[in-house]
Amino acid sequence: MPELPEVETVRRGLAAVMEQRRVNKILVCRSDLRRPIPENFVEVLTGRTVVSLHRRAKYLLIKFDDDTVLLIHLGMSGRMVIDQMTENRTKKNTTYPLKAFSKHEHVIFSVGNGTIIRFIDPRRFGLMVLTTASELKCHPLLSSIGPEPLEEEFSGPGLAGSLKGRTMPIKTALLDQRFVAGLGNIYVCESLFKAGLSPRRKAYTVQKKRSVRLVKAIKEVLTQAVAVGGSTIQDHITPSGEIGYFQNQLKVYGLEGAACSVCKIPIKRIVQSGRSTFFCSGCQR
Repeated sequence: MPELPEVETVRRGLAAVMEQRRVNKILVCRSDLRRPIPENFVEVLTGRTVVSLHRRAKYLLIKFDDDTVLLIHLGMSGRMVIDQMTENRTKKNTTYPLKAFSKHEHVIFSVGNGTIIRFIDPRRFGLMVLTTASELKCHPLLSSIGPEPLEEEFSGPGLAGSLKGRTMPIKTALLDQRFVAGLGNIYVCESLFKAGLSPRRKAYTVQKKRSVRLVKAIKEVLTQAVAVGGSTIQDHITPSGEIGYFQNQLKVYGLEGAACSVCKIPIKRIVQSGRSTFFCSGCQR
C-alpha cells in the first residue's frame, strides 16, 4: 500500500498538471471500487476548476472552485498516471474521446489542454468519494486521523502523551493512524531502526528522550523518502511513470538475514499484528 512518501509524490506530480485547470471530461469505466463511485460523480466535477491538491495521511484531496473536494485513496495497488502520449495528441483536439486501454483503468480525467489522468487499480481497493471543504475535518475517513508527521505539531512530547498507558508494541502503535498520520510498514520499520528502538518495546515506555528521538527519526526518514519519490517495491510509480528510489536506502525493511549496516548482526523478521517486522536486535533496544 502506498504510504505517506508515495502519496505525497503522487500529489506533487498531479498538482503540476491539474491545479488551476478545468475538468473537461470524466469517464467512469468501473464504479465498484472499495466504495462505489458516487452516482453524481461526473455531473458534479465536470466543468469545475481544480484550485489545489493536498494530502492528509494516505489520502489525496483535490479541491475545486465550488467548495467540492474529491477524496482519493489509492488502496493497495492504485496509481494515478498522466498519459503524456494522449496529452500530446489532444492539444489540438480537445474533443478526443476518452478511452480505457486496460480493464484496470477505472476513472479517467481530461483536464486543461487535453491532459489525461488515469486512475488504475488492479485490486480495486482504492476509493473516490465526494465531500466539501467545510465538511472535510469531520469526514468519517479523516476525523480520527492523528497529526501529520512532517508538520510542527508532531513532536516528541505530543507523541509521548498519546502513548501513555498504551501496552501494545510501539510498532503496532505507529501503524495506527490515530497516533500519527500516513505511516505504513516500510517507514515504521525504518524509523524504529534509525531511532534505535525495538519494535517489541511497549508503546508506553517511549517517553522523554526516546519519544524525541523517534519523532526526529520519523521526520528524517520521511523527508528522505519524499525527496527520492518514495519506495517502488511493488506497484508504486509516479504520475509521470517514474519509479521511486528509497528502496535503495532501506536499512532493515525486506532485508531479513542481511548483515546490519551498523553492527553486522543479521536483520531479523518477526510477525506483529499480521505484518512482517524487520529490525536489528543489536541496534534496537
